[in-house]
Amino acid sequence: MAVPQGVIENRQRGVRVEIGPLEEFLQKIKGEIGLGPECVAVRLIGDAEMARLNETYRRKKGPTDVLSFPSEALGKARSLVQQVKKARGTFLGDIAITPTVARRNAKALGRRLPEELKVLILHGVLHLLGYDHETDRGEMERIEGRLRRKLGIV
Repeated sequence: MAVPQGVIENRQRGVRVEIGPLEEFLQKIKGEIGLGPECVAVRLIGDAEMARLNETYRRKKGPTDVLSFPSEALGKARSLVQQVKKARGTFLGDIAITPTVARRNAKALGRRLPEELKVLILHGVLHLLGYDHETDRGEMERIEGRLRRKLGIV
């Protein structure tokens, strides 16, 4: 996706998004778990681009809310501390988020869009660290819940 490292870039026009608070939140995540300053790039994209990425990389039709693209495989996730130590100083990868899907999900979950986008950024960072909620028997979900509480998101 070739986004400059450590930034959030808005490449969609369908949903108004305030980037500043999301960048601050990304910095909080990095500080909380000990990641370097330029470890991840986030791009907000439209539904069509997300649908293309979702089909290309996951063989699933239609847009999804978030996809993560690791720059290199960190291997099976161990404890968060071990994963962060293993990743320290490297660029973890890119996160793609679709605000239109995020807005629908936020409404269904009773959240506001800014909070949902923060949830998705955190979720994407954990995927870049090697966690996979589809195969890890709840480990990613437990870590994500703990970090949400620490970071002040629902």
